[in-house]
Amino acid sequence: MAGGGRGSGRPAKKKSPTKGTGGNVRRGLEGRGATPPAHMRHWYKDKARTERIEREEKTGRSSSPRPAPARARRSEDAPEYIGGRNPVLEALRAGVPASTLYIAQRIDNDDRVKESVRIAADRGIPMLEAGREKLDRLTEGGVHQGVALQIPAYEYAHPEDLVHAAQDAAEVPLIVALDSVTDPRNLGAIARSAAAFGAHGLVVPSRRSAGVTAGAWKTSAGTLASITVARAANLTATLRDYREAGLFVIGLDGEGTVDVGDANLLDGPLVVVVGSEGKGLSRLVREACDLVVRIPMGAAAESLNAGVAAGIALYEVARHRKR
Repeated sequence: MAGGGRGSGRPAKKKSPTKGTGGNVRRGLEGRGATPPAHMRHWYKDKARTERIEREEKTGRSSSPRPAPARARRSEDAPEYIGGRNPVLEALRAGVPASTLYIAQRIDNDDRVKESVRIAADRGIPMLEAGREKLDRLTEGGVHQGVALQIPAYEYAHPEDLVHAAQDAAEVPLIVALDSVTDPRNLGAIARSAAAFGAHGLVVPSRRSAGVTAGAWKTSAGTLASITVARAANLTATLRDYREAGLFVIGLDGEGTVDVGDANLLDGPLVVVVGSEGKGLSRLVREACDLVVRIPMGAAAESLNAGVAAGIALYEVARHRKR
């Protein structure tokens, strides 16, 4: 046979020794020492972020985007914007003074939009076509439905102007002052009552009080156009000035000791102070009043809405003046 092996009769060839690992397996089982910190591992997922933070700490500069600046507070002499098809139409129907009507491009003209356009055209209000982004910006992200109405800032009078207006008309002054009435709808309702019962104007504080806004215009049903609103830097000081000018100051409050119908001097020069329906008159304003009166009512009602209370009090004043 050509080859050796078991059947060849030749002795088998001796196998050579196997080559060893040279101790690699043993050394591989040995520990590798302490685990390095995370920021030193090349596979660390936040290594880039850590390096950026260290770099910023050294340079004192940050590459991260700056937070968006807070929205600037709207100044008092800035115009106001009403958004939405129903609110805009209601404002136009109520005769709210407006300077511009904005309408979105390619808007779906339903009946509300058509009537708004017609009223604006009849009143000579300019109409401008605006993009959605501009309408979003004007209404400060509110729901505008493609329509917005610009209301100019109201020009307030000085409290002394109300007395001068009564004197120029040869009438007995009647002024309504609002103390901490923060709801514009109450201001609008009080304006309606003041106009109905012959008041010469309203006085509102410059702080923590409702102003002549679109909501007040709508509630007044346009009567704010026929009555003057003055703004007082300090209502307490203004009431003292009225007293020195010869006006009798009465305050409406549920804790008053005299019913409004029984109060004296209602037919003379008068200032009626209306407090908020929640807290009533503030302490300083109460102390500035000559008399604090109440509206008699049943125990079931804890208090009256400021607009309702002003209407009742002004009716009593008008009734006394007709005697």
